[in-house]
Amino acid sequence: MMSSWPTEIRLAKDRRTLHVTFDDGASFALPAELLRVESPSAEVQGHHPSQKTIVPGKAEVEILRVEPVGHYAVRLGFDDMHDTGIYAWDYLRELGEQAGEKMKAYEAALAEKGLSRERRR
Repeated sequence: MMSSWPTEIRLAKDRRTLHVTFDDGASFALPAELLRVESPSAEVQGHHPSQKTIVPGKAEVEILRVEPVGHYAVRLGFDDMHDTGIYAWDYLRELGEQAGEKMKAYEAALAEKGLSRERRR
């Protein structure tokens, strides 16, 4: 059940941070990299937790589009052409509240697979 709704969703000028403020006053600055690697899309999450894809090389990813989806979510379009993730309000809130833990888990998963946050040139 939803406890709060966003009152503002704003993309930073550098396109690397999505600022989300909720009606209860909670406010989060969500890095584009976190939003991209934790995309709720089937492409990233799979259809079961064991199928989750670890997406490397997104340290410098930018958000190109923020599109409303009904009254419950936004679809984000990234500069790597990924745009299939629909971020419900409760998922944005979860990412905001757990950003530190999720980034640590992501970095550990990358290290385990010998991958990097940096894009290969």
